[in-house]
Amino acid sequence: MAHDLKLGRLFPLVVAGVLVLTACGGPQLGKENFPRTTVPAASGDGGSGPITDAAVTTGALRPVLPCQFLDNTSLSALGTPEGEPMASSVRFDECSTKVRDAGGKELSVDVQLGAIVLFASDKTTGQVGGLPQVEVPDTTGGSCEVSALTSRDPSLGVAFEIDYPGGDPCRAGRTLLAPAVDKLHNSPQKYPEVKGSVLTADACAVLDQSAVDAVLKGTKGGATGLHSCQWGNSPNLTVMFFPAFPPLEGDGWLKADVGGANQAYAKKGTAGTDCKVEWQHRPWQGDHVEVVQVGFTDYDLKPGAGDPCATATTLAKSVAGNLPRP
Repeated sequence: MAHDLKLGRLFPLVVAGVLVLTACGGPQLGKENFPRTTVPAASGDGGSGPITDAAVTTGALRPVLPCQFLDNTSLSALGTPEGEPMASSVRFDECSTKVRDAGGKELSVDVQLGAIVLFASDKTTGQVGGLPQVEVPDTTGGSCEVSALTSRDPSLGVAFEIDYPGGDPCRAGRTLLAPAVDKLHNSPQKYPEVKGSVLTADACAVLDQSAVDAVLKGTKGGATGLHSCQWGNSPNLTVMFFPAFPPLEGDGWLKADVGGANQAYAKKGTAGTDCKVEWQHRPWQGDHVEVVQVGFTDYDLKPGAGDPCATATTLAKSVAGNLPRP
């Protein structure tokens, strides 16, 4: 089960909120072992205006298959692919693989659509396919996240996370990002269309404003990914859609009634300040199903002062009534 799936993917270079980051530049001949035909660092200003590219709106990206951006043609520019790309078992929008470069070094590659792009305003290095390009290396130089920004508020994008000790991970990321953006502009492959699926649903649109106002009056939701949304900070409300094994009772998860056709389950956090409610929406692929998760967190909630699961369940009832139906 994916009961504890977190919102978004925060790149692991963030430590204590402050880092000294160095720009990821051009070729480093002592490190790289893939062909010199790769994409150089982008130049120029990535711009600061709104992103209006219809091909990369959240709605356009939701049904896009992520593993197509890790095809053999793209990966062969870095070296020899090791096995087939593997789609995430707990996300609709993520895929990963490994590549062996000409010198024998291994690259771990992960691509996510609608990823949270950190430091977008500070680390924009230019443009790729008309979109702002953001490069965020870690302090060791062994990892880098290279993204094409697809929205500014919130900062989301198509992100390649490269782990390449002893190599040039930023350059490898640029090598994969350029053809990926090109594919997005030229009829990208999509999941089969299935009536009633939450795959294409807007997580920010399934919670009635009246239900939000009862907890956070006047607060609007903001996307935290292609399939997730958050209202407020503390307290905060969250809605997520993801693939997983069917939710079950046990390990702190108790039956809850959200008024839907399928049984829901709720679990209170150990501190008693948060609760998640989730349920199966419909079958997905293999033994996985589409899961809907609604969360409520109030870090200021005092023990015995309130039940976060009661609030989360009330919110979940609103969501359940607004989901797409077969």
